[in-house]
Amino acid sequence: MRPVGQQIPLKLEQIWVIRIRLEIAKNIRELAMFNMAIDCKLRSCDLVKLLVRDISRNGEVLDRAQVIQQKTSQPVQFEITKKTRESVEAWIELRGLSGMDYLWPSWMRKSDHITTHQYARLVKKWITSIGLD
Repeated sequence: MRPVGQQIPLKLEQIWVIRIRLEIAKNIRELAMFNMAIDCKLRSCDLVKLLVRDISRNGEVLDRAQVIQQKTSQPVQFEITKKTRESVEAWIELRGLSGMDYLWPSWMRKSDHITTHQYARLVKKWITSIGLD
C-alpha cells in the first residue's frame, strides 16, 4: 500500500545532502524541481502544473510567487530562494522554456506537464538516495 497524505518532513541536513547529490550529478532539471518543491511546499498536483509565467517575468525567476491551489481554489504565496531561482533559471534556459510552457514539461507528450505519478517516482528516488524509505 502506498503512503497517502503528508509525510514526515525532511530535516535540513537531508535536504542539503539531496541538493549536493543533484548538483554533483549535474541534474539541472531535478535540482530545480527539488529546490522549487522545498520552497513552495505546494501539493504535487499544483507543483507539476506550474507554468513558467507563474514564477518568472522577463526571463528572471521572481523572489515571490502566487498560485491558485487546485484543491482549495485559494491563492497561496511563497518565497523563492536565491539558490532555487538560480537552479530554475538554469533549467528554463537549458530547455528554452517561455511564459505559457509548463515548468516541468512531459518528455512523452510535448504540450503537457509531468504527471504526479512521475513526480512521486522522483521524490522516492531522492529519498532512497539518502537511505530513507
